[in-house]
Amino acid sequence: MRIAQVSPLYERVPPVAYGGVERVVAWLVDGLVSLGHDVTLFATGDSQTRARLVSGSDSAIRLIEDTADPQAFHFAMLEEVVRRADKFDLVHFHTDYTSFPFARRLPCASLTTLHWRLDIPGLSALYRQFADMPLVSISDAQRAPLPWLDWRATVHHGLPVDLLRFHEEPSDYVAFLGRISPAKRPDRAIEIARRAGLPLRIAAKIANSDREYFEQEIAGLFELPHVEYCGEVDDARKNDFLGQARALLFPIDWPEPFGLVMIEALACGTPVIAFNNGAAPEIVEHGVTGFLVDSVDEAVAALAKIDTIDRAACRAAFERRFSVERMVDQYSRIYEAMLRGTCDAQSAQAD
Repeated sequence: MRIAQVSPLYERVPPVAYGGVERVVAWLVDGLVSLGHDVTLFATGDSQTRARLVSGSDSAIRLIEDTADPQAFHFAMLEEVVRRADKFDLVHFHTDYTSFPFARRLPCASLTTLHWRLDIPGLSALYRQFADMPLVSISDAQRAPLPWLDWRATVHHGLPVDLLRFHEEPSDYVAFLGRISPAKRPDRAIEIARRAGLPLRIAAKIANSDREYFEQEIAGLFELPHVEYCGEVDDARKNDFLGQARALLFPIDWPEPFGLVMIEALACGTPVIAFNNGAAPEIVEHGVTGFLVDSVDEAVAALAKIDTIDRAACRAAFERRFSVERMVDQYSRIYEAMLRGTCDAQSAQAD
């Protein structure tokens, strides 16, 4: 198949450090190339990929977001996708609803994976205007606010099995990895670790949009003696950061559409203590690969019994459920089904 993959431009593909969507796109693209597909990637010009690269910006636009309009880059890139569309059998967008008006103009099939939450006011009216767009969700939970959309499948993220290695023996700290934001609740992680009497290491991005929250709510907590802030970490540092942790704390306060860090932890053999929100119940097997909790009290109690979780079972669950091969295979089947449907429809019109 001739497949175009269209990535957001906020980070390069794959990101140097923090970044979820662009990291998943990188693994999907390389996996499709390995299967012999002809893949074109629309992404930042400094992206590293096995596919044919079409640049939408020189570099990650989050680096210049204070001085540039990020949507200008995206709209220009999406128009370029339309201009080249006769070279593709299918275009796979990862740019959420921004791509919808462009997708309607394509002479080929299109698919959009939604990577963000769908419970924000105003989205229902927008999506009703584009209810014909074929979509993939990254969790069943993500669909809940808009179940009537044209969902073709749920495809959980997957990552390369050799990216992160299994760590049989952890150290004594617990980890928080992600973004410093009200939705991710680093303050909860700090409180849970304090009450459990354990050191907490935090590796997290502080975006400009979250700077005020950090300075007003979190910066002072970083001065507590049990807290160590490690900045953002790349994949090489992430291996030991997650793998040596006794547990990953995932104390979210929003309907997380997926939560890539949870499967990264499982790949290292590290159990996850997650608040029971969003996609967490689809990823964490309670009592097997970690614990689902509803409060700080329950999280503290879960930490007290974290050693009952078999780290080898965490790694095995990752390999069984969250490999990039499984993800690529699912998407390939969706593409094939869509193209069969397009051919069937064209044959019916010809008849």
